[in-house]
Amino acid sequence: VLHICWGAQAGLYYHYGLQKHPLPQKVSGIFHHSLQRPTLPIVRGFDDRFCAPHSRHTEVSVADILANNELELIALSDRAGAYLVSAHGGRQLFVMGHPEYDAETIALEYRRDLGKGLNPEIPYNYFPGDDPSQLPLNLWRSHANLLFSTSPRLTTSNSWRRCRPFC
Repeated sequence: VLHICWGAQAGLYYHYGLQKHPLPQKVSGIFHHSLQRPTLPIVRGFDDRFCAPHSRHTEVSVADILANNELELIALSDRAGAYLVSAHGGRQLFVMGHPEYDAETIALEYRRDLGKGLNPEIPYNYFPGDDPSQLPLNLWRSHANLLFSTSPRLTTSNSWRRCRPFC
């Protein structure tokens, strides 16, 4: 089962009782992540550091994830927190960001929030030169394609743990 962003937070609460916590400000933009478990098949082909979009007002804390021995933290951002978490040997995947976003999606959210008078911060590491008049680049497409092409096979088979490192 693949859970994404709010669905990941809801799934972690439903299955493991982990609470979401409000953030002091919205996390929005493109964040660098590092692999904590680079030999797992779900991240086969990922760079050691990769970019992924986030757009949310709440989070499940890294400390809460690490404190639960049924969960495995696979990828993490220093600025955006947990990104990829697994359970049941990979049969459940919780993606805290938005790898499915197109290059323009965060720009549309930003402009929507401006139009509502919410005065949002410019999304982090998103617009070239932090200039909202510039077109953003999609810096996460390759990792997103790897994630979405690998996860269905792994979550429906028991090959997740049988695979040797770097297979």
